[in-house]
Amino acid sequence: MRLEYFEMIDRVTLLDREAKRIEVTSTVPMESPVFEGHFPGHPLVPGVLLTETMAQASGYLVLGLTDFAHMPFLMMIDKARFRTFVAPGTVMTVTAHLEHEGSGYAVTKARILVEGKAICDADLRFRIMPFPPGMDELMRAQARHIGLLSSEAA
Repeated sequence: MRLEYFEMIDRVTLLDREAKRIEVTSTVPMESPVFEGHFPGHPLVPGVLLTETMAQASGYLVLGLTDFAHMPFLMMIDKARFRTFVAPGTVMTVTAHLEHEGSGYAVTKARILVEGKAICDADLRFRIMPFPPGMDELMRAQARHIGLLSSEAA
């Protein structure tokens, strides 16, 4: 996880196409410029970055299920709940399940767990659109890096 670059996912551990579910891991770095302001002397991952982590897991789920046919763009966050704080060094498990896909939209339910305990969850809606020029290969490269695609996959 590189917070300051919005690279939130370390590794895809499961893509279950039949169940339309993904599981990923993310380890919060011990140090990041983000923690200089949030909060000095008491570093915590901002809720917006936890939401982004769930959105990225969901986005990779959509990409994986659609074989990178279109790019998912986050459009709505609903029913977001945060139960506790996340500190540097925390290993998070992030899951997302596709609830609906069609008519140019996808809806997921995502959550973050730490040692099996729920940290946060949200319902997320994505607009599915053509990739912006050059974005397709960048997304595929990142997907290979985190284990969503094999290095042989196009």
